[in-house]
This record gives sequence, C-alpha cells and structure tokens, in this order.
Amino acid sequence: MVISKQRTGEPLLLEELPDRWRELRGAGPVRYDDTQGVWQVLDHATVATVLADPATYSSDLSALAPTQPDFETFTQGNFVGMDPPEHRKLRTLVSQAFTPRVVQGLEPRIEAVCARLLDDVAGRDRFDLVDALAYPLPIIVIAELLGIPAEEHRLFQEWASVLFGGDQLGEAPDMADLERALEAIAPTVREMNGYMLEHIRARRARPGDDLTSRLIAAEVDGARLADQEMVGFVALLLVAGHITTTALLGNAVVTFDRHPGTDEALRADPARIPAAVEEVLRWLPPFPELGRRVTRPVVLGGHEIPAGTLLMAHLGAANRDPARFDEPDVFDTARNPNPHLTFGHGIHFCFGAPLARLEARIALRMLHERFRMLAIPSYEDVTYQNPAVIVGVRHLPVEAGRP
Repeated sequence: MVISKQRTGEPLLLEELPDRWRELRGAGPVRYDDTQGVWQVLDHATVATVLADPATYSSDLSALAPTQPDFETFTQGNFVGMDPPEHRKLRTLVSQAFTPRVVQGLEPRIEAVCARLLDDVAGRDRFDLVDALAYPLPIIVIAELLGIPAEEHRLFQEWASVLFGGDQLGEAPDMADLERALEAIAPTVREMNGYMLEHIRARRARPGDDLTSRLIAAEVDGARLADQEMVGFVALLLVAGHITTTALLGNAVVTFDRHPGTDEALRADPARIPAAVEEVLRWLPPFPELGRRVTRPVVLGGHEIPAGTLLMAHLGAANRDPARFDEPDVFDTARNPNPHLTFGHGIHFCFGAPLARLEARIALRMLHERFRMLAIPSYEDVTYQNPAVIVGVRHLPVEAGRP
C-alpha cells in the first residue's frame, strides 16, 4: 500500500517510525511480537551477533516463507538468501566483477547522469525529487553497469514499484498476507525473469565490457554460473541495486528539511556530506529489519528460542541503542564514530554499499551546487512507501531556489 498524503496535524511517518523503534526496546533487547508471531532482536550487540553467525541464524528462509514457482526461479541466484558455502561462491563471483576500483571509476559517470537529470528541471521552481533524481540516477547507473539499456529505466521502475511497493500488505503482515502478495506480484517477477534471461543469453553470445559479461566469465573453483542461476543474480543487482539509493536520497532531503540549519551547514562545508549521509543511514535505514531462521535452540536476552523460529534483527532499533550511540535520538551530522548496522554485518554486508554512498554524496553535493535552497513546501503532498517493506518516500515535491 502507499502511505499517502500526510494530513494536517498527524505526525510525519518518517519521524513516527524512529519513535516506534525506540519504544520497542522498552521491553528489553529481545521481544516476541504477538501481532506477526516473530521474535525481534533490538539491541546493537545482539543484532550484530546474530548477523555475524550464519550457522546459527540462517539467511535461507525458504522453509518458513510461502512458495511460488516464479520466485523459486528468481531465488536461484539470490545470494542474499543463501548460507555458506553457496553464498561464498556467488559473493566471490560478484566481488570479482564489482570491485572498489570499478565503483570508484563510476564517479564521472554518476556526475554526468546527475547533471543531465538536474538540467531537465533547471527551469522549474518545483519538481518531484524522486521522479527527477532519486529514482532515475541509481537505476541508470546500475543498468549501464550491467549492460542493460538504461533508456528502459521506466520499465525497471515499474518492477521495483510492484516488488517494493507493498500494496498488498499492511504494516504488520502475516504469512497469509505474504502468500497473497506473492501471487499478486508473480506476473511481474515472471516478466523480469524472462527479460533477464534474454539479456544474459545475449551477453553470453556477444560479451561486452559490462558487469554481466564479467559475471559470465568469472570462475570460482573452476565453476561458472549457469544462465538460470544468473537470472536472480542480475535482477537482484538491478532492482535492489538502486532502491536503497532512491530511499536514501529522499530520506536525506526530508531529514535535512526537518532539522533546520542542516542544509545550510552542509552547503557551507561540503566536506561534511559523507558523515551526514552516514547519519541519515543510521536515522532511517531503508530496510530496518532482516529476517533470519534459527537453526538450533538458543537463548537470547533470557528467552529460549527454538530451532526453526523466524527471528527479525531490527536494524532501526539497534541504530538507536544508547549503549552504542551517544544521544541516539539526536540527528547529528558530525557523529563520529557511527557504527550503524544499516548495510548489515558479517558475510551479508551489502556489497553495494560503496556505490549507494557514492551516489548519495554526489547527488547531494550537486543539489547544493545547483540550488541555493531546497525545501518541502507541503508535507500534505508527500507520499510514503509502505514501511513494512521499505522506509522511504514515493513522491517528494520540493521547492527550489537558484543562486
């Protein structure tokens, strides 16, 4: 569902969520959520422990989640939901093709794409920041990186909207809700699978200088990915590879707007932007919970949790843990250190984190260079994503002032 227009007098969703996360910790570091029927881990130390122990806390949730044939095809190459040793194979492959050098080499292209997108709104006093920049910038960059036609980014936007929109879900979905959602979005997944398979086969026949071609050629222990394995792999990179940056940019602009003086301070000292990006990531993690399956009986926070249990590691709550952060409920763009868990921890640490950070830094810097002021004139016109799926804005009308 779309959490749509904010009514006057209501608390803003992106301010209400952190309050909820802080309140969750009132019952202790580990609690049982009766509404969803899952255990939640809420403090920084225990969340980090859970994420760092894949043998005890598995990322493979297939035994707990509803099944659907099109999703089974998609998940063949989705290493986010895999454990060692399968995870190591796929992670090593993508690491060979998606190196820090590759990411850093994208900086001029990110700047060029950002400049072109901002040129398109150069004559407008108001525009939708998501439509104009936060969505197209990362999807164009990742599509070009994969060798996929970036001009088709509207199609990819439709896929992401269906997959991450949560239109079939409430804010506290149960398994029945998930089953209905899977059936509803299965046609989109089927379309995406077919598109990716065609792209992979074309690149195998005619390799290019792109990430897909490098993934096809990469080997681990003498093995390469089969076409069908690569479908979910490339789709994950395309769709998940942009949605975090989209959410991060929107969340940054909203958070800066809600904390007067922040934007002006960053304009005066652009060197502070990287630290500000990290604080936005801590403040509003786009994916605030990560699911894990308990593989053996454990005791967490004094609670006995049996094998086979679904456990949710709550990054949003962990990022507000006063045992780890000084004044955790203060938005501080100079926070240092800032050991937030937004990109995960351990073997599943988000390999796309350097790209998301780079895109956000460049986009915010160029917004400041292009506009002397960027404000949200009315929160009644802002629409939000379903926070059960992703924390972010879907539409963000802004008012711009030029130098």
